Amino acid sequence: MALKLFLFALLLCLPTSLSSTASKGKEEKLKFNPYRYTFIDKASSFSSSSSSSFSSNRRDSSYDYIVIGGGTAGCPLAATLSRNFSVLVLERGGVPFTNANVSFLRNFHIGLADTSASSASQPFVSTDGVYNARARVLGGGSCINAGFYSRADPAFVKRAGWDPKLVNESYPWVEREIVHQPKLTLWQKALRDSLLEVGVRPFNGFTYDHVSGTKIGGTIFDRFGRRHTAAELLGYANSQKLRVLIYATVQKIVFDTSGPMPRVTGVIFKDEKGNQHQALLSNRKGSEVILSSGAMGSPQMLMLSGIGPKKELQRLKIPLVLENEHVGKGMADNPMNTILVPSKQPIEQSLIQTVGITKMGVYVEASTGFGQSPESIYTHYGIMSDKNELFSTIPAKERRPEATQAYVTRNKYQLHEAFNGSFILEKLAYPISRGHLSLVNTNVDDNPSVTFNYFSHPKDLQRCVEAIRLVAKVVTSKRFVNYTQCEKQNVHEMLSGSVKANINLRPKQVNDTKSMAQFCKDTVVTIWHYHGTNPQATVMMMGRYMGVKILRERLGNKAGV
Repeated sequence: MALKLFLFALLLCLPTSLSSTASKGKEEKLKFNPYRYTFIDKASSFSSSSSSSFSSNRRDSSYDYIVIGGGTAGCPLAATLSRNFSVLVLERGGVPFTNANVSFLRNFHIGLADTSASSASQPFVSTDGVYNARARVLGGGSCINAGFYSRADPAFVKRAGWDPKLVNESYPWVEREIVHQPKLTLWQKALRDSLLEVGVRPFNGFTYDHVSGTKIGGTIFDRFGRRHTAAELLGYANSQKLRVLIYATVQKIVFDTSGPMPRVTGVIFKDEKGNQHQALLSNRKGSEVILSSGAMGSPQMLMLSGIGPKKELQRLKIPLVLENEHVGKGMADNPMNTILVPSKQPIEQSLIQTVGITKMGVYVEASTGFGQSPESIYTHYGIMSDKNELFSTIPAKERRPEATQAYVTRNKYQLHEAFNGSFILEKLAYPISRGHLSLVNTNVDDNPSVTFNYFSHPKDLQRCVEAIRLVAKVVTSKRFVNYTQCEKQNVHEMLSGSVKANINLRPKQVNDTKSMAQFCKDTVVTIWHYHGTNPQATVMMMGRYMGVKILRERLGNKAGV
């Protein structure tokens, strides 16, 4: 038995059709289960408690695989493994199927703005002063992202050492269930034409493939604006061998340390009522706990379980199981910067559809028609709000939590539509700048402390400057000016308007908008691509890929996948 570290986000930076069966199963499950599938239930339904003798109930006795995190990777992984083995998935959040903030494109910004304890999005602010969010729902990041779907560059797959044949078999497994071709809005068409006008060529049309030039990518939003998430890939599962517990917050992985090397025996988790339970691995050879909790949750869980830098664990009096100085190191995030483009035309809501992929490793995209309104729920962060003047000149390390909360409280009812227009954004692929993650305390419900060190490497900053120059050409192009019906703004005016917007908690040099390097530093935000670029498609693919790989290694030709 072993602990398999299924850190998909980290993997992204390192060098048999079942559709009809799944559809039939979905129809049956929808009739009987409020959580859509019969194998999904609340954590409190687990009968064995850590404070009493464990149940002899076979369903709650032991599992061949325990997957910590039912996210973008965990769902396809669990569905695949369940074809041959018993699998328990422990997900700290709820289901996405009945959550309006998750299910509809029109509520994308509200879902991210929801800072309540039951939100599918758990907010945090990095030490860099950048607002951020972690998924807290079955389906993971696919439930709170902008929905864009694009496969990995074949050259990346080769560098990663993956089996290209299995990769190319795993992508369609995902796509036939939840991926769609978007219906372009007028603004997205204007962006397409403007990118071509300024030389981001060729036009590659609609494609899932990663190719240089301008293209239309896939989306997990259907033509009705409904989101389809990784949770729906559970429809592929063998319902007799899979159990998914929601509101199941894993507190630590349990090890037997009596031998020469630590051996995983199971996990301890708490349910929605606060009661503790222990789930055990079966004694079958090859049984594993698979950690699939995302770029933040996975290193956090390792350290809480006693695996990580010795000094870090000693600081919080966590018993050392295995020293590993690399846990929490090398954190990276794709930096994104935006230019706010006003329009005299009515703006239809759209998320990422058109993308310009440049050879300098910079991508240009757009999001339109999203802003705060009086009906929106309380928020204090994010690119969608225009209220943050209090913190714009205060260094990140000097902002006290109580001061932040007081500001939030004062401005609960003051949010309003920021502007009528679009965010034209650029983001860097494969940033060189690196940071770190550390524990704040031993409470798994609290966010760890994360530092990304945006633009600490000069090459990242230089690429950002080049990218902003490209975006400036796009938004002042003839096609864009004709569409927005606004006067052609000069670069200084655009940067000045953008740098004053509420997008982060970083100190701003509002009088230095002629310096594009300073603009990059002042306006950096996240696009939630920790350790990867447009990783959604590849992370879901990797769930399927690793599931098949594990089954084939364990069963050979008997795997049947």
